Amino acid sequence: MFMRKEVDKTRIWKKLEKHCKSFRKVEMRDLFQKNPQRAEKFRLNLENMTVDYSKNRITERTMKYLLTLAKERHVAEKIEEMFTGEKINITENRAVLHIALRNRSKDPIYVDGKNVMPEIEAVLAKMRHFSEAVRLGTFKGHTGKKLTNIVNIGIGGSDLGPKMALEALKKYWAKDMNVYFISNIDGTACAEVLNKIDPETTLFIVSSKTFTTIETLTNAKTCRKWLVDALGEHAVAKHFVAVSTNKKEVEKFGIDPENMFEFWDFVGGRYSMWSAIGLSIALVVGMDNFEKMLDGAYAMDKHFRNAPLAENIPVILALLGVWYNDFFGMKTQAVIPYDQYLQYLPAYLQQLDMESNGKFVSLDNKYIKYATAPVLFGGAGTDVQHSFFQMMHQGTSVVPCDFIVPAISHNEIGNHHEILLANVLAQGEALMRGKTVKEAAAELKKAGKTPEEIKFLKKFKSFEGNRPSNTIVVKKVDPYSLGMLVAMYEHKVFVEGVIWNINSFDQMGVELGKQMALSILPELQNSASGILHDSSTNALINLIKKLRN
Repeated sequence: MFMRKEVDKTRIWKKLEKHCKSFRKVEMRDLFQKNPQRAEKFRLNLENMTVDYSKNRITERTMKYLLTLAKERHVAEKIEEMFTGEKINITENRAVLHIALRNRSKDPIYVDGKNVMPEIEAVLAKMRHFSEAVRLGTFKGHTGKKLTNIVNIGIGGSDLGPKMALEALKKYWAKDMNVYFISNIDGTACAEVLNKIDPETTLFIVSSKTFTTIETLTNAKTCRKWLVDALGEHAVAKHFVAVSTNKKEVEKFGIDPENMFEFWDFVGGRYSMWSAIGLSIALVVGMDNFEKMLDGAYAMDKHFRNAPLAENIPVILALLGVWYNDFFGMKTQAVIPYDQYLQYLPAYLQQLDMESNGKFVSLDNKYIKYATAPVLFGGAGTDVQHSFFQMMHQGTSVVPCDFIVPAISHNEIGNHHEILLANVLAQGEALMRGKTVKEAAAELKKAGKTPEEIKFLKKFKSFEGNRPSNTIVVKKVDPYSLGMLVAMYEHKVFVEGVIWNINSFDQMGVELGKQMALSILPELQNSASGILHDSSTNALINLIKKLRN
């Protein structure tokens, strides 16, 4: 299970370091000029998805070295361990089987000798029955009205996944339904949603595996009180459902256990939208579309498990991520979807990437001295072209970038989509090609600038270029392609974790601040916690108490 030699001490790692040093002055524009077939060489396809990775600081030798790294880190074997239910989450002694949630073959997958597929199929069937009953109006609210406002109460993966997916699939929403998300413990988040909805037509989904998460339960109790004040105690059973494993606490809350949807320890929160955590998705876009999303993820799963490493989309993307993060020292990664419906994808991927791989202890229980997770950020193009793209093009930090674009828009209005496509293609080319000082001077001269103006402006008008990007093209953003896209990034993150020799499936770093908050809370409520704080924290507690009085 454990690897004795840390990755940065291996011969192939040292070879990559040497290769990187010799590569720093190589210009991508020159590589394209020398090899007209470069775009075909560095391109991968899966059904209607194409990944063009030719605009990267790589040659065939680079990829040979990186693929050797993947082989030596036993990536193929680790993939198989995940798919066969091995307990690869070693700190929590758990299997990692979000892939089982979208196993459309229904072939057995075993954990501790038990086939988990019958339980997964049973929950999917329960989701279908319930979502169709709500959508058709056969499951009604307490006063007999149809439930048309869906409120998802969760945090982290119980919020970001469904929220991202429902925004991405907005074109598929039932016309009479609205969906809202409450995650933040800030009371404003809860109040803003409650001000928009009618208690008689609202269904709340409380998503918490343990049914003890403080943010989720605080928000759920506030919503429960709001409903009871309006419709009475007996309304709770008709207006609340739970996605949880804690039947006792669910019943105590007043939720009918028949309306509790289960998921399992082998599903991490940030991988859970494929489970009953996706109930809000099924309710709003329909179970057929939810299952098409599972189908797309399953297609990527099959590709990931079966494709050779050199032709494996998540593996190649992961190797490029390691190449820039660990060898070039590029500590950030941008994801830019050129599709308004995908606007929440970067936020979703922030959790997926940084919560999974933001670790400094290896599987060998050693402190790590090499870089792991980069800082991921992004936003919808073309909006971000007018915010952080200035830094992307002319900043002192180089930021590798993934561009995501659908060839076909859901809203073909005028020539909007052609302009959008032109922009995303231009950005990738501009980052790669740049503009030399000499080229900038020639443009200024052509524009009629004086020699003095040219001398002054030419550096300001130049672009370093040689900045890497991938362009990921899908035919259309629909449930199937969304499933493929998200599964692709899940597997990319996993492969990076394998190479870095870390556990990508725990999240110990989430807990410390939450634990300390519980000690500070009594002090804000004018009772002692018995915990000693630093002078800064004590002063801030006293300041806030003073301002609140």
